[in-house]
Amino acid sequence: MRLHGKSVLVTGAARGLGRATALACAAEGADLTLLDICADLPGVPYPLGSPGQLEHTAALCREAGAAVLTTVADIRDLRAVREAVPRAEDRFGRIDVAVNNPGIAAPSGKPVHEIGEEEWSLMIDVDLSGAWRVIREVGKAMSARRTGSIVNVASTAGLVGYRHFAGYVAAKHAVVGLTKAAALDYAPTKVRVNAVCPGSVRDDAQAEGRMLAEIARALDVPVHEHEKTFVEAQPMNALIEPEDVAAAVVFLASDESRQITGSVLTVDGGFSIR
Repeated sequence: MRLHGKSVLVTGAARGLGRATALACAAEGADLTLLDICADLPGVPYPLGSPGQLEHTAALCREAGAAVLTTVADIRDLRAVREAVPRAEDRFGRIDVAVNNPGIAAPSGKPVHEIGEEEWSLMIDVDLSGAWRVIREVGKAMSARRTGSIVNVASTAGLVGYRHFAGYVAAKHAVVGLTKAAALDYAPTKVRVNAVCPGSVRDDAQAEGRMLAEIARALDVPVHEHEKTFVEAQPMNALIEPEDVAAAVVFLASDESRQITGSVLTVDGGFSIR
């Protein structure tokens, strides 16, 4: 029960890594605010999380004993984030942990000179600026209480380059930079900011993830072959499971990591060390 008595905000919680993280936090005793846009975005060529998926995440967390607040909000909208954070604080008294998880993998699959300005802006707005907006809104109260943990879910794309994914790579590299800068800003008030960089995460049926399949689609890799293709690039010969990433987030959220800030924890089976 490493998160017993803590209030955790998870964004992008409807499915995928957001759901896996929420379930792991619930199992460790946390109460949860689950936030998701619960709508599709023009320009993203695949469905995003739905209201039903967000409620399913909430139901699973309640089964694990957590008190849960669900919130539909678009992290591209500062006003929406500014309204969502006080709702969580009103319900649970405070936010002890904020997990910035939302991310889109597309529009991608093209060289830099073919990326449209709207496509570029969309990727940066969701994958980078969304994290900044949440940090902006939770950071002041955490600093005032002189305690808190912020965990940003980046990617191995924040550490290395990927062909035909310039927007995603740029955004995730920037998330790592934001993590380090924010960690220095908040260190005097004992608020910690860290990042997790997952590798190729399997699209688990329980989590309803589809990120790996969408990356494969952008690379023109046949869907029925994509797991084998990604495994071949893994030094440990296995895809990352959503639970592996969630466990890393729980560690950084918990008091076990009380002296860790500004760190980047890779969960990639050794992919980025080559």
